[in-house]
Amino acid sequence: MPVKILMVCLGNICRSPLAEGILASKLPKEKFFVDSAGTGHWHVGNPPDKRSILTAERNGINISNQRGKLFKPSFFKEYDHIYVMDTSNYADVISMAPNDEAKQKVMLILDELFPGENVDVPDPYHGIQSNFDQVFEMLDEACDTIATKMLEKYSEE
Repeated sequence: MPVKILMVCLGNICRSPLAEGILASKLPKEKFFVDSAGTGHWHVGNPPDKRSILTAERNGINISNQRGKLFKPSFFKEYDHIYVMDTSNYADVISMAPNDEAKQKVMLILDELFPGENVDVPDPYHGIQSNFDQVFEMLDEACDTIATKMLEKYSEE
């Protein structure tokens, strides 16, 4: 059974689809399943933002087949690790956690680069294409760290 990792942002059309695509590209598919969701319902069933798709394509990653989904409390049972993009998403996800064990699965993604500093991945939705490129760079660096940790942690199993 693969290790299941979930990326979460607000609408599941900008940051978390990029994070899903980036991390999935760095991990073997037979051992890891990477997915994404949003804490808001507005884009359920929709593909990622065109600017996220373009940024991913420029970096050799296809995220065009992803579809937005809403974060559900049942995801605490389904996923082994949950990475959120900002402190607001963190608060929303933690508020749905059924217990402390579930809360331990949730982490700010940039805590991988800046431990304990609560650094947010900025939401590029109201910005321009270059904002999406900047977000990609941040997420790519964080996902390098996550992939290394995951491969180390789960290679012994």
